[in-house]
Amino acid sequence: MKLGMSSYSLANALHSGEMTILDVMQWTKDLGGEHIEIVPIGYTLTNNPQLIEDIVNKAKELDLAISNYAIGADFLSGDDEAFEQEVERVKKEVDIANQLGAKRMRHDVSFKPPHEAGIEQFDKDLPKIVKACQIIADYAKQYDIVTSIENHGFYLQASDRINLIIAKVNRSNFRHTLDTGNFVCVDEDPVSAIKKCLNNISMLHVKDFYVRPDSHANPGEGWFGSAAGNYLRGAITGHGDLPLADILKIVKENGYQGFVSIEFEGMEECKKASAISFKNIKQLWKSL
Repeated sequence: MKLGMSSYSLANALHSGEMTILDVMQWTKDLGGEHIEIVPIGYTLTNNPQLIEDIVNKAKELDLAISNYAIGADFLSGDDEAFEQEVERVKKEVDIANQLGAKRMRHDVSFKPPHEAGIEQFDKDLPKIVKACQIIADYAKQYDIVTSIENHGFYLQASDRINLIIAKVNRSNFRHTLDTGNFVCVDEDPVSAIKKCLNNISMLHVKDFYVRPDSHANPGEGWFGSAAGNYLRGAITGHGDLPLADILKIVKENGYQGFVSIEFEGMEECKKASAISFKNIKQLWKSL
C-alpha cells in the first residue's frame, strides 16, 4: 500500500490562498506521504504549462509520486456537438496527465441529482456514457495511462452501474477509482459494494462519513441528504460511522498494494483533519 494525499483534501486551504499545490505537495511529503493525487480544484493546469512544470519538478525534488490526475467532465449535458466538444476537452486533460507523468487519470461522466438519476435514465444514457469512456481510454492508451470513473455524483455512484460501464467499455486501461465512502450517498452498504468492485480498482480513495437515518431531525449545517433522504456529513477518516477496518481488510486480503489516497471533505480545518486521517489509515492498514 502506497499511502498519500488527494489535493482535494486541502481544497479549503487552496481556495483561500493559504496553500498552493506546491505547498500541498511539500506538506504531504513532510507528513510521510508517498504520493500526491492532483485534483485541480483551487488551481488550474489548463493553459498553465509553467505550473505543470513546477509540479513535475517539485515531485522530483521530493521523490513524491504523482499517482493520479482527477478531473471533472460531463458528456451528457448537451447535444451531439457539445458531446464532441467535451470529448476534445477531456483529451487535452489526458495530455496534461501525461505531462505530469501520471499513469492514472480519473474523469467524470455526468452528474445528476437523485430525482433525475433513476435506472431508466441511466439505461437511456448508457450508450453515450460507454462511447465517451471508450474514446478517452483509447486516446490515453498512447501514453500508457489507465483512465477510470469514480463512484460519486449520485448518477454513477452505485456499484452495479460502475461495473456495468466498465464491462461495456471493455478496455484494458479503463477501470475504477474506488471511494470507500461514497456508496452510502446512494444508500448502498459499502462493504457489499466494495466486494463487488474489487477486481476493477485502479486507485483507492479512503473517505469516511457520519451517517444518520432519515427518521432523525435534520442535523443542520454541514449535512447533506443521501438519495433516500438519510443524513451524511464528511468525517475525519476513522472518526465516522463507516466500517473502514472491514473495508480495508477486504481490499488488503484481495491483494491490493497500489496507491491509496486520503480524501477528506468534512467541516474540520482541512490540514489538521487530513493529517489525522492519514495517521489513522496508516496505522489501521498495518494492524489488519
